[in-house]
Amino acid sequence: MEIFDTIKEQIENNPILIYMKGSPNAPQCGFSARTVQALMQCGERFAYVDVLTNPDIRANLPKYGNWPTFPQLWVNGELVGGCDIVTEMFESGELQTLIKESAQSSAASE
Repeated sequence: MEIFDTIKEQIENNPILIYMKGSPNAPQCGFSARTVQALMQCGERFAYVDVLTNPDIRANLPKYGNWPTFPQLWVNGELVGGCDIVTEMFESGELQTLIKESAQSSAASE
């Protein structure tokens, strides 16, 4: 149960959080690379968790979020989705709006 508490805490404490393979500067899979690239182009700060160096999170996050694959983008405590969804949202402009609103609301609450 402890790992679910850790995941919940990470999601609650980071308004924009990506669970990915690798890091934003050194992604370890193409899906993580594409997703983090779209996120970085939104121009706001975000947190990340490398699931390759966190095997407990890698094993349990799919159960927590009911989403089987990585990367996973979480914004304001809600699962946005993986690579395809994030890429589509970026192309339509939805992602930029979501990320900017999240960054503004988290800055206002600090």
